[in-house]
Amino acid sequence: MPLVPHSSYPGPPRYQWNGHFQTILPALTRKIKAVHYERERLELSDGDFVDLDWLDAESQTLVILSHGLEGSTDRVYMKAAAKYFHEHGWDVLGWNCRSCSGEMNRLLRLYNHGEIGDFGQVIDHALQRKNYTKIHLIGYSMGGSILLKYLGVHGKNIPEPIKTGIAFSSPCDLPDSIQTLELPGNWFYRRKFFNSLRKKIIAKAAQFPGQIDLSKFEQIKSWRDFDEFYSAPINGYKNAEDFYWQASAKNFVAGIQIPALLCNAQNDPILTPACSPKELAKNHPYFHVETPHKGGHVGFAIKRHPGPYYWLEHRAMEFIKGQN
Repeated sequence: MPLVPHSSYPGPPRYQWNGHFQTILPALTRKIKAVHYERERLELSDGDFVDLDWLDAESQTLVILSHGLEGSTDRVYMKAAAKYFHEHGWDVLGWNCRSCSGEMNRLLRLYNHGEIGDFGQVIDHALQRKNYTKIHLIGYSMGGSILLKYLGVHGKNIPEPIKTGIAFSSPCDLPDSIQTLELPGNWFYRRKFFNSLRKKIIAKAAQFPGQIDLSKFEQIKSWRDFDEFYSAPINGYKNAEDFYWQASAKNFVAGIQIPALLCNAQNDPILTPACSPKELAKNHPYFHVETPHKGGHVGFAIKRHPGPYYWLEHRAMEFIKGQN
């Protein structure tokens, strides 16, 4: 019954007094020294590409990091995790979703919470590059949803070296998360995501003349409208409802066959309790759910912490070691 009853998260610094501060301040003020990745371009089976960023420690253990919506390997939480696990002697691979590495991808489609094919190709490529004996998957927000769906869909058929999966701040019930994003108090996140994605849609319209109707932006009154008009058709879904079902990891976690942890803060401003499916975890032999009272969205700063690393990194390592 892997429902984590008491989280080990000690709480944030006192000045981060609510979920918004616990989300925004770490993203803006956390400092991680430069990470010197080795970049590799992976050619995908459909003719597109994703860019991979490696840290090599000459290890037989690999950590694969997946970023959140409109993120990249340059996000502070990605750099922190990369440095942390590399310092512990493990190889690290951070991958950038299509269009997220600083260069637009070739095809019309972009990336989304429900797309696991690219992730699978990244894993397969890593194993072709080196015969790793252990692989640990860690994802943040959207990246966590992708890895949980991947593990659930493939079940016992995942590559044998994959030992654990860890997801932080992941919207496992995407339609519920979308409704929360629409709340007045979440205008900052909504505007940030919308402006970034809007630029990409406009760039895609220029890249593929006649295939995207930009006039529909005038009809958008909600995030669901954006997904109905753009996210769903561009990425091959029938409509927003089809997209939301395919992109909600909670619909797939029952199939997980290795130890997996979902850690969502109760005060995460853009997630709801439905994103932390505790009832599924209660009756699942592998799927753990942990819900600290505080932490925000991909925050989890530690009060009086002595170094550059937050609870995210320490908790991931704790979970990995606990499964050995």
